[in-house]
Amino acid sequence: MNQNHQGIAPYPKTKVVGLDRMKLDRMSFYGKHGVFEEERVLGQRWFVDLDLQIDMQSAGLDDDLNQSINYAELHAAVKRIIEQESFQLVETLTERIASMLLHDFHRINEATVRVTKPNPPFDIHFAGVTIEMTRRRSTEGEGC
Repeated sequence: MNQNHQGIAPYPKTKVVGLDRMKLDRMSFYGKHGVFEEERVLGQRWFVDLDLQIDMQSAGLDDDLNQSINYAELHAAVKRIIEQESFQLVETLTERIASMLLHDFHRINEATVRVTKPNPPFDIHFAGVTIEMTRRRSTEGEGC
């Protein structure tokens, strides 16, 4: 427990009605992904949103980061994939991020990952293409 706080006492403990959610919105990175070789050479801006289902009641009651997930670590993990790996498809990039989150951060029960490519190399004008995937941690004996 944090030395400066005594949790939320004297208030009574609340009832959990569903999993808590941590959202990281519009994280911005520079990565080299795309079907065209120029995209993988020159790179471009990418945006990532995360919507994570996590039980954070203990962290909220005890004011203890060790009972939650440090969002700076989430950002750094996504940044490594976007900026150090290269994929042709936005779908593959999105799947890779979702898989990494569930593998590396054991407190995450379910992850929704949205990856936006804001400037696809087409002669059409729109705000970009977004791929969204939701993945849940599989339980023992359950198939993928």
